[in-house]
Parts: sequence; structure tokens; C-alpha cells
Amino acid sequence: MLKVEDTSVPVEFSPELIKQFDDIASRYPKGKQKSGLLPILHLVQAKFGWVSVPAMDKVAGYLHIQPIEVYEVATFYSMYFMRPQGKYVLEVCRTGPCCLVGAEKIMDHIEQKLGVSEGEVTSDGLFSWRGVECLAACGYGPVLQIGPEYTFYENLTNESVDTLIDGLKAKTNN
Repeated sequence: MLKVEDTSVPVEFSPELIKQFDDIASRYPKGKQKSGLLPILHLVQAKFGWVSVPAMDKVAGYLHIQPIEVYEVATFYSMYFMRPQGKYVLEVCRTGPCCLVGAEKIMDHIEQKLGVSEGEVTSDGLFSWRGVECLAACGYGPVLQIGPEYTFYENLTNESVDTLIDGLKAKTNN
């Protein structure tokens, strides 16, 4: 079961964000605005870095649907984060073809390099990592993507992972 981190911190949506919600909702026939739920959740996650229970409750209110309808969608799709993430989210393909060429060893290496387990955030707030389902690059594994821009990196080695992580750290420190 997926753990959803709750928080009592109230969530406020800016007028600009609400305007973006309105634009999405206007694309659907009257009474069918729930169809905009996925892109609205994407906007919420882009704004806050994750989708908290209070944020989902506010989305439900905006769309005039029950909160459970939002929870069901947000927890079903792996693209929505149910707890805070690092600035950079390293997602390693963990399906069969990538595992055959070393994805599990890459995940172990990332855990050691960052000093956090899967789903945790480094103390500096820069990194979190997780295994994900197929990234559709089976011939180039092991492969990972780094969010929030979702840049792909293929044919990974421990050394190339170290270079990626060190580069992101240097980019952030400049």
C-alpha cells in the first residue's frame, strides 16, 4: 500500500494557479470538468513539489467532486508524489530488461552515493530516488530519468551516475 504523507499545513492556490485550473476546466463540457483532474494535479505538483492531502482536498473542492475521487487518481499514477521529494528525483527503470543489465546494482549504488533509501530525501533537500516501471529504453539500459525536467540517461555505470549526481550538486551550488 502506498503511504500518503498528510500535513496540517493549509494549502492556498494563487489566483494565477486558479486561472490555469479554469483554463483546463474550460476544455471540457459543463459537468465534465473532472476530466481535467490529471493536468490539474500536474500543476499542483509543479507548484508544491508533491501532492499533499490538503492540496487534493482543495482540488476536489475546485472540481466539485469528492476528495476520495482525487485520492484514487493521485495514488494510482506513479507520476504523482504523495510526499515531499528532493529537488532532483532520480527514477531508475527496474523492469526486467534493465535489471538484466545492472539496474539493481545502479539503484544500490545510488542509495550508497546519496546515503538515503528509496523514497527518502537527502538532508540537503537536493535528491530523492526510486525505482519505476519501464522507461521505454530497453535497448539502452540501465536507464534513469531525472525530474523535474525528466531528462533521460542511458547505458548507466556507477561512474556515469556519480558524474550526473556531482554535476547536479555543482549546478545547485553555483
